[in-house]
Amino acid sequence: MTSTSVLYDAPGPRARRRNALLAVAFLVLLALFLWWIWRTMDDKGQLKWALWQPFTTSDAWTTYLLPGLGNTLKAAALSMVIALPLGALFGIARLSDHRWVRVPAGVVVEFFRSIPVLLLMLFANEFYVRSTGIGSAERPLYAVVTGLVLYNASVLAEIVRAGILSLPSGQSEAAYAIGLRKGQTMTSILLPQSVTVMLPAIVSQLVVIVKDTALGGVLLSFTELLNARSTLAANYANVVASFIVVSVMYILLNLALTTFAGRLERRLRRSKKSTGTVLGPEDAVELNPAQIGGGFGTGAAI
Repeated sequence: MTSTSVLYDAPGPRARRRNALLAVAFLVLLALFLWWIWRTMDDKGQLKWALWQPFTTSDAWTTYLLPGLGNTLKAAALSMVIALPLGALFGIARLSDHRWVRVPAGVVVEFFRSIPVLLLMLFANEFYVRSTGIGSAERPLYAVVTGLVLYNASVLAEIVRAGILSLPSGQSEAAYAIGLRKGQTMTSILLPQSVTVMLPAIVSQLVVIVKDTALGGVLLSFTELLNARSTLAANYANVVASFIVVSVMYILLNLALTTFAGRLERRLRRSKKSTGTVLGPEDAVELNPAQIGGGFGTGAAI
């Protein structure tokens, strides 16, 4: 007879033996797959020390990989800094009660969300070529950041909108009941609570931003990490080895981003589990200026 937990029936002896056998079979298949990859690379001569030796010298890193990584981080950071507040603004605008705010915001979000990010980069590059005086050296960075911001801000707007709508309607109703305006409800009640709901999806989109910087190196000659890898491979004739090294760098970079975000999410969740403080009359007046003489104002929405 199996014991039960809150969410599921705990596996019994037969189920545990079956799970153990499946785990062993999976590990065996994984080991065989890795051995096949190793054997294939060895047969093709891709494990020769001459192909991997450049990565043990400083020249390959200081001349190619680290400058490319720096450009990747620069483009990603600029895109994140601009796209996050812009996405939050459009996400909140799509929830507005005013049609003249909600409809244009929805049109902008749906328009840029429907266009491939590479096409946005190409359009931005052509715009900067024909309409601005930006030099050819800086133009790829501007085009990459513009494309990433337009696309990812639209996606982040939908994440923000969905995160706010996921909260129980009682949150906003209680805020309106004590006289808070809609703007106060959004900034003081809804947004702080929805951050932890939105954070996993936001982090996933930030990882996409880091990876999509490589699109600029494909057609715009932006010297990001993947573009720097192609130059390195051309000089050292180690295409497969350079792909593997750059893949590991991308994995470590995105792993650091997701680890930081995970710690931030856990910290936010812990902070919300702290015990509440009993508010006195003066605290209630400070929170709600509409309270006068023990009564509450109507708190008209804006």
